[in-house]
Amino acid sequence: MAFLEYLSSPSVQRTILVQSLEHIRIVGYAMLFAIIIGLFLGIAAHRFPPFRGPILSVTSTFLTIPSLALFALMIPIVGIGDRGPIVALTLYALLAIVRNTVSGLFSVDNAVVESAAGMGMSKTMRLWRIELPNAWPVMLAGIRVSTLLTVGIAAIAALVGGSGLGQLIFSGIRRIGSPGALNALLGGTLAIVVLAMLFDLLYLAIGRLTIPRGIRD
Repeated sequence: MAFLEYLSSPSVQRTILVQSLEHIRIVGYAMLFAIIIGLFLGIAAHRFPPFRGPILSVTSTFLTIPSLALFALMIPIVGIGDRGPIVALTLYALLAIVRNTVSGLFSVDNAVVESAAGMGMSKTMRLWRIELPNAWPVMLAGIRVSTLLTVGIAAIAALVGGSGLGQLIFSGIRRIGSPGALNALLGGTLAIVVLAMLFDLLYLAIGRLTIPRGIRD
């Protein structure tokens, strides 16, 4: 009951709403950059096999760096605030996008690509009109995984001066043992879980709208 009373407070609801919007903004910017960079790297890795190994290795390495360490390393480069977390989250989001882009492009039937070439389509036309549309379901799955990953990791931004729901979580952690500390911790955590579910539903809707039924089924 104490937690429900905590959530029913108008001031708490305003705090959670504001920090949720900040959290969405950080994740949104990071994913925008990650999608642009990741799709480019994934297409390059598919088209140029010598670069495939290094690209996948580098993007894999980013995930081995502890999140707090990577966020802290951004401070001397971009300063305290949201820019460092956005850069760090972009790096964390790359692997699934790059890997699924490569896998998706490899999953396209060669017979379809060769037929398009026989019709006189250039490599660029085949990429945009044949390969990417057929690879899109796998690519979208990678983007979806990366987004859910960044929603959780974005809470660390509060430790380096960033905004978002991490502020509520770490305010609770700093006050553990005092009244309301656990409620703040649970409130921020629950809000992140809800955001992750909303992002997941968003990608399910995008898949329904952008993936032809024949491919989806």
